[in-house]
Amino acid sequence: MNDETRYILSDAARGLDVPTRRLFLRNALGLGTLAMLSGCDVVDGLSAERVLGAMSDFNDRAQAWLFNPNTLAREYPARMITRPFPFNSFYTPNSPDLAPRIDPREFVLNVTGLVERKDDWTLRQLYALPRFTQITRHVCIEGWSAIGKWTGVRFSDFLARVGADRHAKYVTFRCDDNYTTSIDMATALHPQTQLCFWMDDAVLPRQHGFPMKLRVPTKLGFKNPKHIGEIAIGNDYTGGYWETYGYNWFSGL
Repeated sequence: MNDETRYILSDAARGLDVPTRRLFLRNALGLGTLAMLSGCDVVDGLSAERVLGAMSDFNDRAQAWLFNPNTLAREYPARMITRPFPFNSFYTPNSPDLAPRIDPREFVLNVTGLVERKDDWTLRQLYALPRFTQITRHVCIEGWSAIGKWTGVRFSDFLARVGADRHAKYVTFRCDDNYTTSIDMATALHPQTQLCFWMDDAVLPRQHGFPMKLRVPTKLGFKNPKHIGEIAIGNDYTGGYWETYGYNWFSGL
């Protein structure tokens, strides 16, 4: 990205609040794509797909460049918590009955990749870690949102405990419901990014990710994986389930 492009994006986004900034970037992607498609000879679907892919990559880079690791997502009073909290999933039918049943006595979290300590973690060990609580909004790409109360360990603290390479590019999550996604290291180290074990003062319900989920209030909901079984640190891009269907990888708010 050249200096002129950075200046235009920064200047346009500076006056926008966080949710509107994402809409700005998404709309810029759409307008840019339309301009490119109308100004060149796209002779087949494959050519159009390549153009859209290039624009999506640009959108990811622009969002990553604009991301401020010191900017916090808004937190809310307890009276604004959404009850019941909506259920949503990537599988069909979209039913909580299909959420995996995980025995807490047998559960282990695998930590792999660029870390000094690749020990497996039991749920008892994870529960014993220092915890914090946040009341933040979950924003779904489908157009709805809900406010929840989440308690767990600050993810940056967990990464420090396992000796993760903080200069690595990606953190990948592989889940026990076969879902996958990944995030950038800057987001992983954000103070509100959290390994969540409790929801609304109770153990995380099965339909919402038991025994653990990632809470990332600075990203869209599909970047908040549930039923996490493995965390991998690395420099190779791994994408994710929805990213293979064309969803923007960064997907910041």
